[in-house]
Amino acid sequence: MRRANSGLTWIRQKHVTEFLQTLAVAPTVTHEAIDSLPSSPTREYVRGLLVEHDALPRHDLYRVRYDEWARTALERLSDPVNRDVIRRYIRWQHQRRMNQMNQVTQGTFLRSKQTVTVAIDFLNWLTEHAVELAELRQEHLDAWQATGPSTRLVADRFLRWAIKTRLVTPDLKMQRHRRGTSPRMDAADQEVVVQRVVHTDELLPRDRAAAILVLVFGQQVEDVVGLTWDDVKVTDNLITVQVGALEIALPSPLDEPWRRLAERPGHDLTAAHPASNWVFRGHFPGRHLGSAHLRARLRNIFSTRAARLGALHELTKLAPVAILAEALGYSPATIERHAVDSATAYARYVAAVHEGPVT
Repeated sequence: MRRANSGLTWIRQKHVTEFLQTLAVAPTVTHEAIDSLPSSPTREYVRGLLVEHDALPRHDLYRVRYDEWARTALERLSDPVNRDVIRRYIRWQHQRRMNQMNQVTQGTFLRSKQTVTVAIDFLNWLTEHAVELAELRQEHLDAWQATGPSTRLVADRFLRWAIKTRLVTPDLKMQRHRRGTSPRMDAADQEVVVQRVVHTDELLPRDRAAAILVLVFGQQVEDVVGLTWDDVKVTDNLITVQVGALEIALPSPLDEPWRRLAERPGHDLTAAHPASNWVFRGHFPGRHLGSAHLRARLRNIFSTRAARLGALHELTKLAPVAILAEALGYSPATIERHAVDSATAYARYVAAVHEGPVT
């Protein structure tokens, strides 16, 4: 720990002192002993410190957090029959899949929470309209989906499970989101934002480095925050980042934020990351930066989704689908969809040229 005073300042905070005093009276400090204490960010931060400094074994944090969350979520169901349905859905669909994973990721944790939350809202809506799940019809689905936000489409995951387990009839379908309707940053706006990210200090080097992968190479934020220094090679002449099967070179000036990040990876003044290999270190010990936190950091300058879609739209004009998919870590089908879209746009441009002057 480079700055011991930072640790002392943290320990002297009232809520930290009280937690440590409570933990100190436990016969032994184990994950079970920590789990028995009230849930709080302080509890998980202390747990993370103990794990990172080898005082406790590795702990599947998100699996435990999901189990705790699920118990509380069941209380939001107003009908006991539906509560039993969701209990089975959680156990056999989500917890079963998590138990088969070596480590539950933050993405799996958040998706599972969202899926169950939407399913609970749907079943409560059915209860309010005096409809039992076994009586569900297509008109009920359409009415529920039409009177709420687009996130209600997530209920499709629950619906597939309900069909598989024969709780509803197999002919039910959710109205799908139409592809190509999401906002996409155009090439001119991308150029302006890239210049802003590369040539100004509005963002930290960490955020600038991440933004370059999204803006220039169309990377998803969830994949960016999961990079380790094993994925990055830094030499005097070149920096490369491996996001797919191939290494992507970052020429000057795109490499400048990455060089600064390599010199000062951040969170190195406290004990939270004694030997972390994460490129984008998070606040909590041993964990990388959260994708939601990074999106919020970049939101003042650009939308990460619009920028990613815009980058893929432009990149598909420059290289064959197979090569681009391999280099960027996408499936060929995904890149093919963007390639068809960009080719359609170009065809419209050619037609306009033949018809008359382009304005």
